[in-house]
Amino acid sequence: MDEQVEEVRRLLEAIERLERMQDDEACAKAVTQVLDTWPDNHARLRELRQARVQRMKDSGMTWQQIGAVLGVHPTRAQQIAKGLRGSKRPPKKGESEE
Repeated sequence: MDEQVEEVRRLLEAIERLERMQDDEACAKAVTQVLDTWPDNHARLRELRQARVQRMKDSGMTWQQIGAVLGVHPTRAQQIAKGLRGSKRPPKKGESEE
């Protein structure tokens, strides 16, 4: 991506501040708190992106234009709008497909 959005920069700076914490216990506790909430926040971010991609499409943008904005292939932009995640890896030998 050409330019980092301010909110992205601030999020990455927060992670860097965690890395710079001198107190190992405080750092480990803070990172644990972040990781404990990450699954919910990850889902929120995916849903936010999906909604915004759908709005871009509804406003008349093509999948190619949306893909260019996101830095992904147009097909991936369509998948995002549908709420589809990346393809799953095939199971390893001996693992069952569930």
